[in-house]
Amino acid sequence: MDSKKIIIIIIVAIAIIAAALYATGSLGTTNNTLNGQEVNLAAAASLKNVYDEKLIPMFEEKYPGVKVTPTYASSGDLQSQIENGLKADVFMAAANKQMDALVDEKLVNNDTNLQFLENKVVLIVPKDSTANISSFDDLKNVEGNIAIGDPESVPAGQYGKEILTNLGIWKDVKSKLSLGTDVTAVLNQVAQKSADCGIVYATDAKANDDVKVVCEAPENALKTPVIYPVAVLKDSNNSDAANKFLDFLQTKEAKDIFVDYGFTIHE
Repeated sequence: MDSKKIIIIIIVAIAIIAAALYATGSLGTTNNTLNGQEVNLAAAASLKNVYDEKLIPMFEEKYPGVKVTPTYASSGDLQSQIENGLKADVFMAAANKQMDALVDEKLVNNDTNLQFLENKVVLIVPKDSTANISSFDDLKNVEGNIAIGDPESVPAGQYGKEILTNLGIWKDVKSKLSLGTDVTAVLNQVAQKSADCGIVYATDAKANDDVKVVCEAPENALKTPVIYPVAVLKDSNNSDAANKFLDFLQTKEAKDIFVDYGFTIHE
């Protein structure tokens, strides 16, 4: 057999192998199997900036056939929506309470349930405030409104209530509280000066130039770690893409973005 025939046979063999690999998704981009899928992300309101500004565009650039559609609200509100049929693929809460409830109801693929991020709880005031507020204890003397997430459904509010209770001042400040539907609403109340101060996450305060941080919650006052769990939901219609999204969040490039926005990676 002459050399030309050998070359032709080799080329044909390579083409056949390549076609087979392509058909099984083993060659070229593995994204082909995800084309047309959508990741419906249900995420705590405090994650909106990092997702909208950085992580969602990064993921969609990496997987151009996949669209990420986010829904942001308080973790408690999202829990209720999921329980009532919200078509979500990935849930990321600002506390374990809401994730654990969905696990108990068998709505979460618990094999994917990850203790992922940590945050801090801080006391903020408007950036030009002259109020004599330098600690949580000073809230007893505030005459105006104290913005806080609704403890019934907002993790930031639940953490805030725990802090105020452990410091022994919950009863003193309860009548002054202005309850927000999520942590972003609390942040906006302070930024717009409709509240004298507020309790939010450190990442929220960092993202808004119209507020300043007075102090961080004392360690002895907040015994519940501020953990952000994330998981794929059991009834996901786009589980392949959802799992890819979860994998992406755990890459170094994604973790670095979270850190840039003030979060800590939970180890």
